[in-house]
Amino acid sequence: MPHPQDTWLLGQPSLPTAMPRATAATPLQAWQAAMPQGLAALMQATAGMQGSFALSLRDPATGHAFLAVDRFATQTLCYRVANGQLQVAERADALAGDQGALQPQALFDYLFFHCIPSPDTVFQGVHRLPPGHCAWFQDGQLTVQPYWTPRFTEPAHADFSALKQEFLALMQQAVQRHLGHGTAACFLSGGTDSSTVAGMLSRHAGAQAHSYSIGFEAEGYDEMAFARIAAKHFGTTHHEYYVTPDDLVRSIATVAAHYDQPFGNSSALPAYYCALKAKEDGVQYMLAGDGGDELFGGNSRYAKQRIFGWYQQVPGVLRKGLLQPLLQGTPLGGLPGLSKARSYIEQATVPMPDRLQMYNLLLRLGVADVLLPDFLAQVDTGHPSALQQQVWGLTPTDRELNRTLAYDWRFTLGESDLPKVRGTTALAGVGVGFPMLDDALLDFSLGLPAHYKLKGLKLRWFFKEALRGFLPDEILRKPKQGFGLPFGPWMLKHAGLHRLASDSLNSLATRGMVRPAFIQQLLGTRLAEHPGYYGEMVWILMMLEQWLQAHAPDWRAA
Repeated sequence: MPHPQDTWLLGQPSLPTAMPRATAATPLQAWQAAMPQGLAALMQATAGMQGSFALSLRDPATGHAFLAVDRFATQTLCYRVANGQLQVAERADALAGDQGALQPQALFDYLFFHCIPSPDTVFQGVHRLPPGHCAWFQDGQLTVQPYWTPRFTEPAHADFSALKQEFLALMQQAVQRHLGHGTAACFLSGGTDSSTVAGMLSRHAGAQAHSYSIGFEAEGYDEMAFARIAAKHFGTTHHEYYVTPDDLVRSIATVAAHYDQPFGNSSALPAYYCALKAKEDGVQYMLAGDGGDELFGGNSRYAKQRIFGWYQQVPGVLRKGLLQPLLQGTPLGGLPGLSKARSYIEQATVPMPDRLQMYNLLLRLGVADVLLPDFLAQVDTGHPSALQQQVWGLTPTDRELNRTLAYDWRFTLGESDLPKVRGTTALAGVGVGFPMLDDALLDFSLGLPAHYKLKGLKLRWFFKEALRGFLPDEILRKPKQGFGLPFGPWMLKHAGLHRLASDSLNSLATRGMVRPAFIQQLLGTRLAEHPGYYGEMVWILMMLEQWLQAHAPDWRAA
């Protein structure tokens, strides 16, 4: 239900360490003390707060209100202004009501991003506060703006040994700060981030530390061997669950309906079963490893984009006068041995951040080939690019890597990965903390040299070197995978899963949004050609239809 316009606070923020405790005993008191001084004082107070929070603060004397969420929006806050009144809630559907109209633009954005990025939601008139943003409500008007912007400050000289010791201490403190009550437990995929959290948790809780892993009986998807290595190395009490196609059939509708708007991150189902297993064991709170890749340069696309960036170092006369005309403007570019060079140039000449979407599913399949003309007439197909450009331009840095990291803090973490974990753990009845996103660790990463994050083409160089000797060597060497879901391969083999997906897509085809011919082609030929690739599109469309059936069963595109 919507909250009234009074004061409420979610999460567990903490006061800045530099603030005298005589000024305010609690974060809420600090915000309340700043309220009479206006927006500037409130933004200053919020920028210094640490931890996870969503705040709605109202001055009953003036009617002014202030809203804010933490830097990554680990707590969520939605709002709407109706008849000059501000309403707030944790969930968008709580503000929309039973007859909430859906935004076609948001549905298009969902197909593009596999989620609906803030500040929009799927409901008309309902918005979500973006990470690191606040809002000021006065005289019936709401102003939304960032109170915090990442600022990277690289030192002139870096002392690896000193930085390593500082990092290890901060990592240990972060895990301790994020521990809840009861059983000490964590997700464990077998990657560097979750293994680090498990190791630090073991330091704190010893044999009482519990780790939870998900496996798949599917070649190329199962990481259980690495999770076992980490669990044995750190001595955690380890728990495993192998997700099956039958599990998906039982839970897809439940997980889709739980979210307050369409959500298509396919690793949500494995995360749900991992949290559910922990809940069945009596666990009330888990630690997740999300954030290490984005803070310390661990995603493979960072190295890939650096390779594309090298093209700009080629003299302009050579690039524009010879290479591009020859390889892009003549048949030579299609010859064996030269086609890869042409593809490289085509991608390298696309500016960031648009280059990050060169393999976007919707764009690769063709917007006009996927969606019906009448639906496309209702949306701005350039809106996702405009939003990305806006976020890209917020970070004041001349380092493309750092700008890409900050971009990922918004789109990868704030809009997708954190809602995935937050939503599925809530559905399972378990709380969750993100120690990798601890404010002190974030500030530490902002001060690291760029080449410590990506050294040549070596991903997260400092992170791995600092943990060498702490993490098993097998974990340090393994490629990143996570809780990837073998949905496409399973769908081809499992009759129940195939029926659920096909029925969902055929139902979606009647809503006037997606071309029925595309649905038939996707299910009939493309999925069999490349189950992993096209299975992702089936998943995205299926989760959309399942959400619509639960929240807006009568919706049709106008």
